[in-house]
Amino acid sequence: MPSELEAVAVEAATCTRCRLHESRTQVVFGQGDPAADLMFVGEAPGFHEDRQGLPFVGPSGQLLNRLLGGIGLRREDVYICNVVKSRPPGNRDPQPDEIAACRPWLDAQIRLVDPKVVVTLGNFAAKTLLETTAGITRLRGRTYPFQGRMLLPTFHPAAALHAQGRRTAGPSPLQAMEDDFQVLADLLAAQAPRPAPEPASVAEPPPVAEPARGSEPAPVAEPVPGSEPVVVPADERGESEQLGLF
Repeated sequence: MPSELEAVAVEAATCTRCRLHESRTQVVFGQGDPAADLMFVGEAPGFHEDRQGLPFVGPSGQLLNRLLGGIGLRREDVYICNVVKSRPPGNRDPQPDEIAACRPWLDAQIRLVDPKVVVTLGNFAAKTLLETTAGITRLRGRTYPFQGRMLLPTFHPAAALHAQGRRTAGPSPLQAMEDDFQVLADLLAAQAPRPAPEPASVAEPPPVAEPARGSEPAPVAEPVPGSEPVVVPADERGESEQLGLF
């Protein structure tokens, strides 16, 4: 019996909610571990993705794989998808109505995979999920709370490849992505469950020394009349100290 995520993918494969179905080869739904702690959300399928039906399989995907390897992860360890599931003609930017038409598919993926960390790749993914008009250059470099999880925006791999060899005032997009992936590694480590502490061992009681043979136990002293301890009634006792929780 298919999982709920697989059932959603089958339903999305024949989607005609927007004009993009007229020119696509096939829907590119998503790929990866369906229970991954880390999800990548890109913009839209490109030429190679449209032909193969898989996200990030061209040069951008190769760079993404390399960046994942740099923090000890494989493609199989994460889940990858896009805001828009069909390729816009000529790789143009997706239009607002196309993003809105595909949004239920993306929301279902996030809900069903239930990642601890979401990384948005590029402008459209960051703006869509953070519901902002700010660009990726302003958004990257910090994390954001998102639906009970953490969101980390970074550049799209295609932008990093396109900017190679160009002079920039600050770090290049590729260097910025490498820096962001180091932040990602720390973020995932902080999200990892801590091992349960081992139960404390119960100390054995010390052995009771037996009296030497032939020795008599010490006699119990009789109380001296008038020296009995004074018992204070319970309703007259005061607390010697108070305990607080901080």
